Amino acid sequence: MRLDAEGQERYSRQIRFAPIGLSGQEKLGDASVLVVGAGALGASLAQHMVRAGVGSLRLVDRDYVELSNLHRQTLFDEEDARTALPKSVAAVAKLRRMNGGVRMEAFVADVNLRNAESLLMGADLVLDGTDNAETRLLLNDACFAHGIPFVYGGVAGANGMSALLVPGDHCCLRCLLGEGEPSEAHEAAPTCDTVGVISPAVELVAALQAAEAIKWLTGNRKALRGTWVVADIWEFSLKEWKLPPGRESCPYCGWGEMENRSVRDRSDEGILEFPTLDPAALESDEDAPSAEEGVPVVLCGRDTVQVKLNPSLRLPDWEARLEARGCSITASNGYLLRASTYAGERIVVFTDGRALIQGAGETARAMDIYRLYLA
Repeated sequence: MRLDAEGQERYSRQIRFAPIGLSGQEKLGDASVLVVGAGALGASLAQHMVRAGVGSLRLVDRDYVELSNLHRQTLFDEEDARTALPKSVAAVAKLRRMNGGVRMEAFVADVNLRNAESLLMGADLVLDGTDNAETRLLLNDACFAHGIPFVYGGVAGANGMSALLVPGDHCCLRCLLGEGEPSEAHEAAPTCDTVGVISPAVELVAALQAAEAIKWLTGNRKALRGTWVVADIWEFSLKEWKLPPGRESCPYCGWGEMENRSVRDRSDEGILEFPTLDPAALESDEDAPSAEEGVPVVLCGRDTVQVKLNPSLRLPDWEARLEARGCSITASNGYLLRASTYAGERIVVFTDGRALIQGAGETARAMDIYRLYLA
């Protein structure tokens, strides 16, 4: 992508940074980046990418903006929380005002086995802004299967960690963490819900992730850290370990498996961008496993259970049903509707056929609410 005079002025200070220069800036303009999660890390990562001048950004998140997000999720404001806008939609609205030259797509979706590969279509890099081990490992698997670098990051309390995992050079996230599947150790790990989180810790990890992303996308491969960094910003400590190579026995990063999964070298390619992705394509793989209707999935933080709903019903149908069963509708914006039960629990129904049940305390109580109001 050749920059015109206006573009060169816009990114002039970044271009003057010698390792990037004009050629690196133009490579950024050719790049397509997927950010999964638009919460604390994801919002900061998306903002870094858009301000840096990537060509295309796809932002995916399953959640909506709440008041408790605002102290650390930098793209949202009180109006977003009042209207319960989906995070990806609210974020992209802000990002477009920062840089109208970046092609952006917002998806309100729960990343799962059915849609992960569709969301990765055309991506040169995937940035991790997720809040749970299951989604993170699913992205890891998809990235290593397709030779796409994965920039891992996580934050809880004042602690965070980050690593850029490059297929063919490094082990995958499963091998790095030493867990084949999410385990009791993952479930017991600190989260924002259990230990809280402070914004400076988020920004530190996002900066570590974004720096590696920009190095990779501008062709500065020799400058990559090649390490796993763990930081505590409160007591202040910073530790790093060299990333190991793939394990031969691993189906994702094993040497034999990686022979046909080399990372694409974009140095001689033209302008790249995401292909147009129909939201319906995210649920188009009929052979892929999916969550069953009414089966609860406990989400990280905020006392939240997610359930899959009857796909034949639309938001107006759910609104009528919830009101008929005694709920009060507290927000409706075309992407979701939020209702309150007589006991004060919250039900949030999304257009992709999911519901969040919040404030129930126990999964059994959440399922009672599902059967009473949604089944």
